[in-house]
Amino acid sequence: MLSSLGSAGGKSAKPSFVSYVTPEEIKSEKEPSRKEKHPDLLPGEVVFCSASTVLKYTQDDLSQRGVFGALLCTNFRVSFVSDEAPTEEMGQLFKNKLYGENDIPLSCVDNIYGGYEDKKKLITGGLVKNKYPSKIIIHCKDLRVFQFSLSFSKEEDAKKIFQGIVHHCLEPKSLRCLFAFSYCENTSYPELQRKNQTVMFDSVEDWTQDMKRTKGNCRLVSENSNFELSPKLPQFFIVPTNVSDEDLTKYQGKGLPMWCWSHHSGCALFKTASLPLIQEDNVAQTYTEKMLTAVAHNHLYSVKTEDLSDTLPAVQDILLSYNRFKQFFLIDNTTEFWMSDMKWFSSLDNCGWLDIIRQCLQKAVEVVECLEKENTNVLIMEEGGSDLCCVISSLVQLMLDPYYRTLLGFQSLVQKEWVAGGHAFLDRSNHLHLKDKVESQSPVFLLFLECVWQLQQQHGPAFQFSETYLTVLSDSVHVPVFTTFLFNNDSHRDNILRAESPHKQRSPLNYPTVWDWSVQFDCKAQDLFTNPLYAEKPKQDTSVRKSYRPKHLRQLSLPSSALKTPPKKGFFKDEADNLKKILGVKRLSRWMLSPSSDSPQTSSSVREFYEAWQTKPLDYHGLLLPCLDGPSIRVWMQRYLRWIHDVQILGGGPVAMLSKVSEILGEVQELQRQLDRHGCTLTSNHKGARPRAKTAAVNAARSSVRLSSSFPFVTSRNWSFKPAIPTSLLQSLMVTGMAGNLADREDDDDDPESLV
Repeated sequence: MLSSLGSAGGKSAKPSFVSYVTPEEIKSEKEPSRKEKHPDLLPGEVVFCSASTVLKYTQDDLSQRGVFGALLCTNFRVSFVSDEAPTEEMGQLFKNKLYGENDIPLSCVDNIYGGYEDKKKLITGGLVKNKYPSKIIIHCKDLRVFQFSLSFSKEEDAKKIFQGIVHHCLEPKSLRCLFAFSYCENTSYPELQRKNQTVMFDSVEDWTQDMKRTKGNCRLVSENSNFELSPKLPQFFIVPTNVSDEDLTKYQGKGLPMWCWSHHSGCALFKTASLPLIQEDNVAQTYTEKMLTAVAHNHLYSVKTEDLSDTLPAVQDILLSYNRFKQFFLIDNTTEFWMSDMKWFSSLDNCGWLDIIRQCLQKAVEVVECLEKENTNVLIMEEGGSDLCCVISSLVQLMLDPYYRTLLGFQSLVQKEWVAGGHAFLDRSNHLHLKDKVESQSPVFLLFLECVWQLQQQHGPAFQFSETYLTVLSDSVHVPVFTTFLFNNDSHRDNILRAESPHKQRSPLNYPTVWDWSVQFDCKAQDLFTNPLYAEKPKQDTSVRKSYRPKHLRQLSLPSSALKTPPKKGFFKDEADNLKKILGVKRLSRWMLSPSSDSPQTSSSVREFYEAWQTKPLDYHGLLLPCLDGPSIRVWMQRYLRWIHDVQILGGGPVAMLSKVSEILGEVQELQRQLDRHGCTLTSNHKGARPRAKTAAVNAARSSVRLSSSFPFVTSRNWSFKPAIPTSLLQSLMVTGMAGNLADREDDDDDPESLV
């Protein structure tokens, strides 16, 4: 038995148990008490097909144990309803209102496999006719794995539920078939108040406010409000002041520099969809030079360009790398997981996913260096301008601007750079399973969230939102309810939603965005989205107003030789010839080489920039840079390992630490309130403390020994108390002959409370 577990390459042993009870006898025993079971259906949700006496296997081992219940397919989800009575436990603290732990939104289904005797076959739409497997294995995009046995169901029901699941999850469909439209037609969804909410960047006011906040000096374009300029451009956007009206109408927006963010020194970050340059096409070359000149005019007549298509992996390479990476977490059973123990970390590294994350963070640091240290305008570009440009521009703003590290600020950043910026969420996720869009599919937005998670893990107190928030946001991409992730750009969204309200007598439907978290979670669950360790910015004395924006500590230490006052009014004119010479020889920035080429000049400059920043006191409301060396780039454990029970830490992990700190913070705030009642005054630094630290996370801490390290997604009711020994350790025990002694040892009598 032990030797079979220790062999990394051997096949799993087949279950030797033989049942002498026929399926007919099982059905006859269950029939009298069986009733047609359904989950609590959402407004607009319709059941397509169902099957009873379905066995849902557990993930614990190969014993084929499980729970009987009914399996249903609706226009929103695949749902399993257990025959067992539900238990009310603390796990309900983080209950999703739209779907439960045994529900799979149709858009969340990644792959479906059929179990035919001892073989596991990938199911595609064309293979489903009359045959059906005895077992259905569903791999989800949130990395859950479900296994259902149809052996005990009626043959007709089993065939219908299998064909129904495959058809509604894998077959091509129209956008109108997604559940969001049926849901909103049957739901009175109130329009959100805009005060103290996420900035949606769907109005002139939103863009004006953001440019004013960053003290930008560019031109707001509103001529595309009805998409008359180009359907590929946002409704509203900002360009350099020197871009003319005639320039806006050329090349369908390609080559047009779009403003992202302004540095307080005056330089700014721009992005664009690169314009293919043909050698004989002098018109396109002239247009490109004119746009670069317009960017350079923004500040000190300086500009550096970066073609991300040359220096970062293509979207298809990102998809291939992630597909290899995720396979290590889609575990059918825990025995299979432990079999890969010895080569697990090296296999993860060979996938290249973590290296892509590192490359994106490094590229963002290079852009930050140009803005912060050299005070130079930066123009990033790629073929479409809405994938890697969104990743890099968002990361740059997170590193430089503390506003975007708050919860509302981060959501506003996603709205500005991704939603209004025209990221093709529908094509990149391929919710419709269109064959001509297979090559367009790529987890670009997940790549961005991965990079944010790395920053958050290295500089926790700088971020108001928690790791749980990022995990839930990554899951919400695959919930077909929110308009945030259902369209490719503003024009696509406007055309579809306008077509859904053709009658003038009927008011337009209000579709929820993902930022209205009350659609999914109650207030207690949303408390877990905030970081209890967040260091809020001290409130400044408003009685003293300064006419300039002070630099933070780290910035004061950096060289600023590039920041010079023009000596005379004709400065820009005098420098125009210089820029034309640069453009004439097509000289780009000094950091144009790919990271894989390991340019000594690039590496040395970035290293010096990082070390200069690191020597100064850390300011959580100033510039933040990630450490990119060695093991600093880590695996997002909460997202990838939360469903694998054997690797969880019972009563430990980050949740125990955060919960304990939250509890202490709550006690400090209670003492502060008592002091305030006695007329004591505190400094302004303490007045900015969080008023609601004693929340759900604190309540969880009191019983954290019952929780796993993947809280709030997994709790004690899911926990398997079977001890798991990694195969590498097991082999060493077998060699030394200590396995028997280990089994005979008594458990330590440590108090479980000491784990917290």
